Amino acid sequence: MNIQIFGTKKSFDTKKAQRYFKERRIKFQFIDLKEKGMSKGELESVMRCVGGIDGVLDRDAMDQDTVVLITYLAESQKFEKLLENQQVLREPIVRNGRQATVGYQPDVWKSWE
Repeated sequence: MNIQIFGTKKSFDTKKAQRYFKERRIKFQFIDLKEKGMSKGELESVMRCVGGIDGVLDRDAMDQDTVVLITYLAESQKFEKLLENQQVLREPIVRNGRQATVGYQPDVWKSWE
């Protein structure tokens, strides 16, 4: 397994995801979205797994102006705006190769083991 956890250090769900994998002695790579962010290909891959922009967009994010903007943009512009403003992504985003989850989902992660 090649687990990647995308999130921020202050997110409680990201911390819970890290603890989940540590307790099971599964190695993972943590990527802080504030420092590095996701590449275009990574974000596209995650969106394919979770059902598009609605699956990764956090409607309760602190930056409500950006959430509303992304919601009402034309479909062709939504992805680029989301790539620029990754602070509105739901956390944690956990990837295992081509599989991905958004949010804390230990039931799905069990099936990966």
